[in-house]
Amino acid sequence: MAVRLWGRPLNGDKDMNSIDIDVIRTALDWQSRGHRVVMGTVVRTWGSAPRPPGSLMVIRGDGQVAGSVSGGCIEDDLIRRVAAGELAMRLPETTTYGQTAEEVRRFGLPCGGSVQVVLEPLSPQSQLRELLVLIEQHQRVERRLDMATGWVRMNASAEGDKLQFDGQALTTVHGPRLRLLIIGGGQLSRYLAAMAVMLDYQVTVCEPRIEYHEGWDAMNGVTLCDQMPDDLVLAMRLDHNSAVVAVTHDPKLDDLALMEALRTPAFYVGALGSRHNNAQRRKRLLEFDVSEAEANQLRGPVGLNLGALTPPEIAMSIVAEMTAMRRGVDLSQALSRWDSSQTLCSLA
Repeated sequence: MAVRLWGRPLNGDKDMNSIDIDVIRTALDWQSRGHRVVMGTVVRTWGSAPRPPGSLMVIRGDGQVAGSVSGGCIEDDLIRRVAAGELAMRLPETTTYGQTAEEVRRFGLPCGGSVQVVLEPLSPQSQLRELLVLIEQHQRVERRLDMATGWVRMNASAEGDKLQFDGQALTTVHGPRLRLLIIGGGQLSRYLAAMAVMLDYQVTVCEPRIEYHEGWDAMNGVTLCDQMPDDLVLAMRLDHNSAVVAVTHDPKLDDLALMEALRTPAFYVGALGSRHNNAQRRKRLLEFDVSEAEANQLRGPVGLNLGALTPPEIAMSIVAEMTAMRRGVDLSQALSRWDSSQTLCSLA
């Protein structure tokens, strides 16, 4: 059950939107019914690969699967080998696809990529149920798998994206990796929240104005809060995996959130409005003891310049800019020459 001291979760535990959680729940359900279950984790990729390190998949002994490690390229072979007892019968082991040109051709790996996967036979010592409890408590958990014994150790983690594999141990981080706080509950916020949920953000909408609350109960994966924005920013304890976007057009609300958010390690803080309005906003923020360096971190006008006009287009431009900043893209350079072949080529 999701618990929040400063808001109300919508649609029960569906506000936990980490992609891992559905895979973990499925694995536990299968185990409870007596099935043999093997969990696969992408640990390394070379060249262009369809799924990033950390991607999860579980394979049942009879061939049922949940999650994905390659977008469909190698799943059939993994299923066959697991069902035949060729992989991970008693202890974790690794397997690699795409090491040769023949394998690339056979498995349809895009752009010559290679994928290495750790396969772990699940058992009580895997501590998946304990992991699920911690994730549902909104805790970020580091899970360390010993390859020689299959034993698992778990600790609290302050890092959102972490995967380490040295052949002896696999360390992964689970739980809410990314958080987005949206100030304002209008039409744009609904599109922005929906897109962020699809990108695995834990989304909170701050809307003190009750008249904007109608309809939010139908939004999966979102928490609605009626606190004042500055109080909520402080309560959330934003970290370097957090983003804040202010879209109310009301300085009394937007500025309250921004003056606190800009003092946090949040990787992205943005505000809707024209260049002129955001220049005036930065001047106001300086009057609230926000430093000039902090004020200059504000992304305003918010979003990439995509020529967006409609609320969905504007929301898309915002999540695109958030993604670019999180991935360390130099936004001072034109993005028109971005090489999509270096990412999810399998979608082409």
